[in-house]
Amino acid sequence: MTLDINNPIPLHVQLKNILEEQILKGQYKEKIPSERELMDMYGVSRSTVREAVSVLVREGILEKRHGKGTFVSLKPVQEWLKMISFTETTKKMGIKLLDHGIAPTPTNIDNVNGFSNKSYRIKRLRLKDDEPLAIELHYYPLTLGQTLAEYDLNTVILYDTLENDLDINFWEAEQIITCGHPTKEDAEYLGVSENMCLLITERMIYNQEGNLTEYYKGYFRSDMYSFAMKMSRKNL
Repeated sequence: MTLDINNPIPLHVQLKNILEEQILKGQYKEKIPSERELMDMYGVSRSTVREAVSVLVREGILEKRHGKGTFVSLKPVQEWLKMISFTETTKKMGIKLLDHGIAPTPTNIDNVNGFSNKSYRIKRLRLKDDEPLAIELHYYPLTLGQTLAEYDLNTVILYDTLENDLDINFWEAEQIITCGHPTKEDAEYLGVSENMCLLITERMIYNQEGNLTEYYKGYFRSDMYSFAMKMSRKNL
């Protein structure tokens, strides 16, 4: 990857985006190149490198260690709260199907249009480098879920399949992050104690017509996962 001096996007932002993508792809798993190495690699000034790295440090993607250099955050996986990034992040992980089929609909969505007292649930174990990372529950309207079940749920990227094969247009999402303890069964799947506090994320994804397409609930190991949010203040 190279920087484009004719691009209106500042060089330090271009460099920041390149480094972020390389980290997500696992190119840098521990330490990133030094300032001098990045200057030589991309033909930019020290200030450009420092600005790019500083943004990644502020976002929690990198961390500086005095006298040692700049390292990828101790959290092995981060999820940026943007739907496309979630999809790209999950592509780098492994999947193990735990079960799927018709199940009771969670009470908080059982009166939502398209859902009733029964929905189609897919339960999968998310892995990072063969290490259990999260348990994920995906709830769909019955017809849509049964269509998804025709694919190999051990390998398929659900969001790619929904958009590219089933012509589902994701338009809007709401997400809540809380914490809680796993059940005995889920603790065994994750290889953790029942006393461990997990990060719990609930996400509702709507299509362009405003209908709920998926209700998602994930239970993430807090020692291996973190969420990052970018916020800015804009003048009205």
